[in-house]
Amino acid sequence: MILKSQVEWALHCCAILAAVPEGRYLSTKALAELHGLPKEYLSKALQSLSQAGLVLTTLGPTGGYRLARPPSELNFLEIVEAVEGKSRTFVCNNIRAANPCRPDRHCDDKPCSIAKVMWEADEAWRAKLRSVRLSDMVETLALDVPPAIWQGTYEWVVKRAG
Repeated sequence: MILKSQVEWALHCCAILAAVPEGRYLSTKALAELHGLPKEYLSKALQSLSQAGLVLTTLGPTGGYRLARPPSELNFLEIVEAVEGKSRTFVCNNIRAANPCRPDRHCDDKPCSIAKVMWEADEAWRAKLRSVRLSDMVETLALDVPPAIWQGTYEWVVKRAG
C-alpha cells in the first residue's frame, strides 16, 4: 500500500500546529516554507484536514490554520483518513467466481479467505493508527529531535503565528 505524500504532509503539519499558541493561526505559506513544500500542493492537504473538522481556518493577514481539538484528542487515523478517505485498503473483486472448475450457479456463502486476511490486516493497521494520539507523537518528537532544533522550530512557529 502506498499512501499519498499528502498524508505525510498532513501529519507533519498537525504536529507543527500542535505548537501554535491558543487563539493564533499558522499560514499555509509558513507551513510550506517550514517543510520545503509547494504552497499550492500543501493547500490541498490542509483543505482535507479542514473539511474533516480536524483544523480550524481563518482568513486575513493573521489567518491560517490551527488544530480544532487538543493534540491529545486527535489520532493518526483521523488525519490519514482525512486525506485518503475511509475506504478499505483492499477491495475483493471475487475473482474466484471465474474458476472454470466451479459448478454453474455455485454461490459462495462467505467471504474468501484471502479477503478475510487482507481485511483483518487493514483493521490492524487502522487500530494501530487509531491508538496513536497526536500528543504521543509530539512527545516522541521532543525526545528524537535535538533540543536546539526543537526549540528553534518552536520559536520559528510562534514568531510566524498570527
